[in-house]
Amino acid sequence: MLLTVTTTHRPATDLGFLLHKHPQRVQTFSVPFGEVHVFYPEATEERCTAALLLDIDPVGLVRRGRGASSFALAEYVNDRPYVASSLLSVALVNVFKSAMAGTCKGYEELAASAIPLEASLPAVPARGGESLVRRLFEPLGYDVRVAPIVLDPKFPEWGEGAHVGLRLAGELRLAELLNHLYVLLPVLDDDKHYWVDEAEIEKLMRRGEGWLGVHPERDLIVRRYLKKQARLYFPALAKLDEAAPPVEEPDEPGREEQLEERVSLRDQRLGTVQSVLKSSGAKRVLDLGCGAGVLLERLMREEYESIVGADVSVRALEQAARRLKLDEMHDAQRQRITLLHSPLTYRDKRLIGFDAAALVEVIEHLDPPRLAGAEQNVFGSARPGTVVVTTPNAEYNVRWETLPAGQFRHPDHRFEWTRGEFATWAQGVARRHGYEVRYLPVGPDDPQVGPPTQMAVFSR
Repeated sequence: MLLTVTTTHRPATDLGFLLHKHPQRVQTFSVPFGEVHVFYPEATEERCTAALLLDIDPVGLVRRGRGASSFALAEYVNDRPYVASSLLSVALVNVFKSAMAGTCKGYEELAASAIPLEASLPAVPARGGESLVRRLFEPLGYDVRVAPIVLDPKFPEWGEGAHVGLRLAGELRLAELLNHLYVLLPVLDDDKHYWVDEAEIEKLMRRGEGWLGVHPERDLIVRRYLKKQARLYFPALAKLDEAAPPVEEPDEPGREEQLEERVSLRDQRLGTVQSVLKSSGAKRVLDLGCGAGVLLERLMREEYESIVGADVSVRALEQAARRLKLDEMHDAQRQRITLLHSPLTYRDKRLIGFDAAALVEVIEHLDPPRLAGAEQNVFGSARPGTVVVTTPNAEYNVRWETLPAGQFRHPDHRFEWTRGEFATWAQGVARRHGYEVRYLPVGPDDPQVGPPTQMAVFSR
């Protein structure tokens, strides 16, 4: 089994620090079913590739026992020594445990940063074909290349086999890449070489933290990872639901709403967004991170042909459905509105083809390393003609007398940007994806600290 991981982040040889394996050495590690070799086919400042080669001992694997088979030689004559499977997942966690945890002493900032990475596996069992491969990896932001493998080049009429060559490329943290592979390789194989019990749920929760709960194929991943055992499958789904972030009831204002009440900021913000969307001439609009449907309710009063609200929280979508009274809508109105369970940070092809999108007070709820994923999903994949983004202006916080110094307006905010920080981010997004950007104030524009909410309007 072979896995290579390549980066062009400069200096590229820093990959050795992240993996805790020196580029100038060949290292060998023992595992119960063979040996793992780690080496670097190339290691320059411009490009560095680390290779993990798993040398399977088929006899040793059989002696460990995997249960009886109707085919007496099944344990000796099979594809496992040559294709990526759950054996490779075990090798990954044995050899790259620290890298998977995202720890790197002296290189903490690099370990936490998204860098260009490419993973290549020459043979992967894909029981579900290319379609399944793409459904698993594309929502995570990867550029996926799948190369079908014919059963026998001498007999092309036999067609393609159940294996594919796989190449994944993206800009993300190394720990994310390794954990994605750890979970999803056995899912593609739809098998595991070892006994699965309750401990496997904890592994899945740990390796899937931050991404599995919001993956569009979450249920399929959990079911296959746990070998379709209902006694494990349903408790795992329940744990993922418990780990989902809580959603504030719209009728119970939190600190942010209480702060903004004096200036009716929410109404001004939503009104400005409405005006910008309308003036863009859009017919099909997206509300990304729609929450409980406050903006959607306003958009339904306009004459849009199609309106889609997307959110990572199922509970928020249920609240939006109640607010919009979807069950009571007549057919013509109901056909105009769609609610989608979709995470902003993972590519979703259902969002392609819209004229305009709004992200109203959404980006500040994302961890900074995940902003790149959201950017790629919205501006790189969906690519609406107009994108409206609003976020708090951190400079204005000093005007909130009841907000303690240094605290954010909402406990779930991961950051709050100054006007300069917001402009730097917005200009970078526009430059990378072919947009122009302009800025609008929302709320009273204080001469010293600016408005309480800042808005960027991107035009492609």
